Amino acid sequence: MEAKVETKNPRVAEMFEIGAHFGFTKARRHPSAKPFIFGAKNRIEIFDLEKTSQEFENVLEFVKKIGQEGKTILFVGGKNEAKDAVVLAGDKTDMPYVAGRWIGGTLTNFSEIRKRIDRMLRLKSEREKGELAKYTKKERLLIDREIDKLEERFGGLVNLTQKPGAMVVIDTNREDIAVAEAHKMGVKVVALCGTDCNLSHADVAFPGNDASKKTISYFLTHVADAYTEGKKSVPEKTASEKSEKTKTE
Repeated sequence: MEAKVETKNPRVAEMFEIGAHFGFTKARRHPSAKPFIFGAKNRIEIFDLEKTSQEFENVLEFVKKIGQEGKTILFVGGKNEAKDAVVLAGDKTDMPYVAGRWIGGTLTNFSEIRKRIDRMLRLKSEREKGELAKYTKKERLLIDREIDKLEERFGGLVNLTQKPGAMVVIDTNREDIAVAEAHKMGVKVVALCGTDCNLSHADVAFPGNDASKKTISYFLTHVADAYTEGKKSVPEKTASEKSEKTKTE
């Protein structure tokens, strides 16, 4: 087992420690990942972390710019290894997220999705105010079940009120429908991509281990920090004006 990697690049050392260099077997490799492959160990292909770190800096600069422009960023990752980190990134930035199954039409038919979100918010508000007391016990139970179902599907999208400036995706293979909708709507895709992913499906890709909780958490934590840094670097009035401009686009 490798204990350390010789490098003067602290980012590479960090990525090595969390296992960001591990890919899949050569048989699963997508041709677009080949330039980022260093070699293989025990039949598992290994990312060249020097190249990966360069791409990661591009990711962070891109996300920081999105923050500076006051645009919304949408985090997407439904695989088990990603769910917790996606929720954390969304909460940390106060941005929308999907940490479960992507509902078709979330971007391409957003007006209908927004209706479901608004219904969820209305029912929750009525329940909190005790306004559901007028219904029978059975009717209240059905409403509670509906709220739970809506919360599971759309709870992370409450803050999505306009077309996002970018979508941050974990594993473009797993989230192929979300990625296709983003491209159709002109939303930039930032993605953590394993060796089996088509990196061209992301506008800005981070080639690395997309099957590891540690790598996913590392990736999303730094992306969230970059977005927050970008947002804070703009005077509040300017950020607000840009946000209003985005709504009208």
